Amino acid sequence: MVAAPASGQGKTTVTAALARHYRGRGHRVRVFKTGPDFLDPMILGRAAGAPVHNLDLWMGGEAHCRELLYQAAGEADLLLIEGVMGLFDGVPSSADLAELFGIPVLAVIDASAMAQSFAAVAHGLASYRPGLPFAGVFANRVAGDGHYRMLREGLPVALNSHGWLPREAHLSLPERHLGLLPAAEIDDLDARISRAAEALNGLDSGVPPAVAFAPAAAAAPPPLLTGKRIAVARDAAFAFLYQANLECLRGLGAELLFFSPLADTRLPDADGLYLPGGYPELHLQRLSANRAMAGSIRAHHADGRPIVAECGGMLYLLQSLAAADGSRTEMLGVIPGQAQLQERLANLGLRQATLPEGELRGHTFHYSRHTGGPAPLLHALSPHGPDGAEPVYREGRLTASYVHWYFPSNPETAARLFLP
Repeated sequence: MVAAPASGQGKTTVTAALARHYRGRGHRVRVFKTGPDFLDPMILGRAAGAPVHNLDLWMGGEAHCRELLYQAAGEADLLLIEGVMGLFDGVPSSADLAELFGIPVLAVIDASAMAQSFAAVAHGLASYRPGLPFAGVFANRVAGDGHYRMLREGLPVALNSHGWLPREAHLSLPERHLGLLPAAEIDDLDARISRAAEALNGLDSGVPPAVAFAPAAAAAPPPLLTGKRIAVARDAAFAFLYQANLECLRGLGAELLFFSPLADTRLPDADGLYLPGGYPELHLQRLSANRAMAGSIRAHHADGRPIVAECGGMLYLLQSLAAADGSRTEMLGVIPGQAQLQERLANLGLRQATLPEGELRGHTFHYSRHTGGPAPLLHALSPHGPDGAEPVYREGRLTASYVHWYFPSNPETAARLFLP
C-alpha cells in the first residue's frame, strides 16, 4: 500500500510511476485506490494498463474488498493500493485496510522541505500503530543524491528506505477544485508517467513480503436486470463512474449502452438511464446547446422510464446551472431549481440512504449548491453524525441526488432503481 502522512505528498505520482516501472519490466500489475475517488483511478489505470477498482471497507464492506483483492491476486504479479488522505485519517482509514488484509505499507513522504525531520515523520508512521505491516518509506520531491543520503542516514536501522523521486515540475500531475485533472484532459499524461517511472531512484531490488488472500467469492446477485438496456452517460462532462458499478449492473443482467450528452443527439434505445457525476460546469454551453439530446432525455423521463442521476448528472437535469462568476446557463429543466458553483466546498463524506428500494451507500463531494428544488423524498446521512445530510429527490422514476452511489453496497437496491 502506497500511503502518506497527509494528502498532497505525491501518492498518485509515485503509485503511477511504480506501476509503469514494473509493468515495463514484464510484470502483471493491478492497482487499487483506497476510498471513494474517481480521478486518481483514471490516472492509475493508464499507468497499469488495467481498470482500477476502489477499496472501501464502509461502502463496499470487507467481503467485497476481499473478493476484489483475491481476484486481482490471481491475475497479477504485483498489487499496488494507493491510500487516501493520511495513513491514519478517516474511519475506516488506509491503515485499517492494510492491517485487515496484512498489506505492507510504503509511506511516501514529501521531503522537499525536510532534512533529519524526515526520519522523525517516518518513525512516527511506522510505530504509531503496533502490528501494522510496514515495508518502509519512499522520499518524494528530493533535491538530489546528497539530499537523499541525508534523509536516509537519519532513519532508524530497522526502517527501510525504498527509493526516491526528484523534485521536478514535469513529474507532477495538474489539479483543479475536485482534485487531479481527469486523465483524458492531460495531453501528455503517458509521457509524464513514463518520465516519473524513469526518474525512480534507489528502488530496493528485493520485493515486499508476499501477501496471501483467502479464496473469496460473493454470491451472485439475482439477475433482476436481465433483458434491460441501460444508457450510461460517459464523456468529458460525465466521467465519474466506479468500475465496480458498471460490473455490478452487468452482473445483474443489464446491457450497458454508453453515450455522450455532449456529442450525441439522442439517447440509445434503452429501458433506463444512468447520469453519473463529472464536470458539467466546464461544458455548460455545449450541454445547453444540444437541444436534441435534451429533448430525448425529457422524453425518456416523460415515458416513465427510470433515471438515476448523481451529482453532476443531477445538475444537468436542473433548470439552470451558474458558474462561479454568476453567469447562468439553461439546463434540461427535468428537476425544479437551480445550482450555483462556488469556490468553497459545499459537502464531503460518506453517505447512506434507506430508499423505498432498500439501503444504498455512497459518498458526496461537491462545490455547488442547489436551491429552489422540490421537497426531497428523504436525506442521505453520514455514518459519523447528523451533519452534511444530502437530499434525495424522486420525480416519477427519476432518482437524483448529489450522492455518488456505490452499487455493490446493495446490488438488489441498485437494480430496483432501474426497474419500472
